[in-house]
Amino acid sequence: MAPIPDHETSGPPASGSVDPAARLQLFKVLGDNTRYAIYLELARAPRPLTTAEIAGTLDLHPNTVRPHLDRMREVELVSVESSGRGDVGRPQHRYALSDSAPSLGLEPPVLASLARMVLSLAERLGAGPDDARAVGEGEGAARATPFVSAPSCLEALVSDLDRLGFDPVVGDDPADPDAAVVAFANCPFGEFAERHPDLVCSLHHGLVNGFVDRMGDARVAEFCTVAARTPCQVTLAGVS
Repeated sequence: MAPIPDHETSGPPASGSVDPAARLQLFKVLGDNTRYAIYLELARAPRPLTTAEIAGTLDLHPNTVRPHLDRMREVELVSVESSGRGDVGRPQHRYALSDSAPSLGLEPPVLASLARMVLSLAERLGAGPDDARAVGEGEGAARATPFVSAPSCLEALVSDLDRLGFDPVVGDDPADPDAAVVAFANCPFGEFAERHPDLVCSLHHGLVNGFVDRMGDARVAEFCTVAARTPCQVTLAGVS
């Protein structure tokens, strides 16, 4: 069998072309039950996952999962990003399906196309940040409804943001002991936020506002978008 081309040296294949040998090798990799299970978890996840998260979901040891992830990287099934949130001196790796990974009927590609068209339509019709925030507030209030009996707004918001794929991280606000800062370690809106930051970040702002207002026991004191700082974050007042 011919080896898989090295894209760093030979360059990507021409548009519309497929290397049959590479494709066959890719599906052979997915023929392993553990690697297929990992693929399913990454396909369903709203954000990149760590080795520990994958291992925990599959009830495996991280040392069992790592070589499978390495093999999947070799055939470009998964991509990896590093952050400083792991153990001291060890960057934490997060894995996601690569752009070249095949669809196995799990991903709804039409949703990405729909999002692009809706954003383009909004711009064409002259919608602005205030319009986007209002739409987000309605959605946020609806999403908060199942949480109204939760112990706190902070707990409910973090749970919902995690479900949406924002990978929220909670910290103290040094300026206010009765406030908390929720940082968004991942943005599931990704490319849309980069291309339409005013609309998409305002939608997210409204989503959080609507959720918090519906819960009623906290308020949004500050919302920082990608234009303000990294990571994006929201400060909730009155959470203690």
